[in-house]
Amino acid sequence: MTSARLLFSVLIPVLLEAVAPPRRPNVVMVIFDDLRPVLGAYGDPLASTPYLDDFARGSHVFTRTYSQQSLCAPSRNSLLTGRRPDTLHLYDFYSYWRTFTGNFTTLPQYFKEHGYYTYSCGKVFHPGLSSNNTDDYPLSWSAPAFRPRTEQFMNSPVCPDKEGILRKNLICPVELQTQPYKTLPDIESVAEALRFVESRKGQNRQPFFLAMGFHKPHINFRFPRQFLSRFHLSQFFNYTEDRLKPPDMPAVAWNPYTDVRARDDFKHSNISFPYGPISRHQAAQIRQGYYASVAYVDDLFGKLIGGLDLDDTVVVVLGDHGWSLGEHAEWAKYSNFEVALRVPLIIRSPQFPLTQTKYHHGITELLDVFPTLVDLVGLPKLPTCQDSQELTCGEGKSLYYQLLGLGRADEHVALSQYPRPGMLPTKHPNSDKPKLRNIKIMGYSLRTDIYRYTLWVRFHAQNFSKDWNDVYGEELYDHRLDSGEELNLVPLPEFDDVRQRLRRRLMEVVGS
Repeated sequence: MTSARLLFSVLIPVLLEAVAPPRRPNVVMVIFDDLRPVLGAYGDPLASTPYLDDFARGSHVFTRTYSQQSLCAPSRNSLLTGRRPDTLHLYDFYSYWRTFTGNFTTLPQYFKEHGYYTYSCGKVFHPGLSSNNTDDYPLSWSAPAFRPRTEQFMNSPVCPDKEGILRKNLICPVELQTQPYKTLPDIESVAEALRFVESRKGQNRQPFFLAMGFHKPHINFRFPRQFLSRFHLSQFFNYTEDRLKPPDMPAVAWNPYTDVRARDDFKHSNISFPYGPISRHQAAQIRQGYYASVAYVDDLFGKLIGGLDLDDTVVVVLGDHGWSLGEHAEWAKYSNFEVALRVPLIIRSPQFPLTQTKYHHGITELLDVFPTLVDLVGLPKLPTCQDSQELTCGEGKSLYYQLLGLGRADEHVALSQYPRPGMLPTKHPNSDKPKLRNIKIMGYSLRTDIYRYTLWVRFHAQNFSKDWNDVYGEELYDHRLDSGEELNLVPLPEFDDVRQRLRRRLMEVVGS
């Protein structure tokens, strides 16, 4: 054998090993329901989230990530298909995108088609009609999704009052032994997720994609009683000074928090419809309950993370949308404000080991999660949608280059939207959760590095078209001076140029 051939025979195996793809990492996606960034890692001094904070210390934390609609089913449909609500034509709970709009490929389906074993625990897709009553199995998942058996009692009278009578309360600290099956849905889901992870340890040939969906802090605030004791009610009286609807807020922008009003511990409080306000004491109780719910699922998150091999697992943590805690004197979600749309997004990857938190302050969207995870594990890149009828594509951008420390993030914007049945808040039809046939107005909201600009325009549900000249409300907030979005700048003539520029930008991003 010549020296050249000898060298060739030695180098070829080395080169093949160098270019051969390594075993792909496992992926765990954790979704919290209605979670705004009330975490220590996001600078909230009232938070009690030691496990999420510890996880963030070795992770990339995106500080300005936005949901595409502040309602569970549309937000999750958008996140998991990588498409905007306007592309899916889904703004409520009552349609399944595969039969209603198009047989679009989902995030877990893409991983399944590329060799991953995919599994869902808890609330990932919104249950019911919006996921075909199957959580999109078998297309998205390798096995039927796990739904906790106690989920059926989430809206049942299971909250004991002082007399021991069971109520449908908003604020519901409990002793586990008094609850159906002596447990709660999120406890069941984490136990199943850990069982699944353990079961895959002997199957090293096939990586897995696990989606873990927490129900909390979605209302009602039902959690083990001990988590309430972490917070003193007095901490929450001065949370915000807002007591009344801001005078320059268009009426169409208001959400009257009908689901909060309907709970047994609030429905007899004579909270005037639609603007309230809720009493200071009840407002503090709601905030305390919300923070306690977050502390509860943080504790469960710690148990989940403790069962993962973080050296071989990409983990992404996010909320599906935010939740108002009295800002603008509003509660719940159902709006286009920052507090209803901004969510935590935390990514940890063995490809980017960190010893401390790496913060990213550019504008990002939940749409970006799909292409980012694809790039992180080295799957074929997700194509960018060029046509709304393409079955496998995404409308978001990959954050992979930001994780690498490359690329500019300050040029990006986030687009969100919310539908209304009319100009004024109403109970019937429900202006918080209008059905498609009742939608008459769509509010489009553009978040730039500095501004939030929102335009409420005529929407035609029959053909999903909009009329930019038929305007029902307009809002402009400058986050350099007004992070709480309290002062609507639209009436001020000195902001006309900015308003017109942002309006053109919004129309360009939304399209016709």
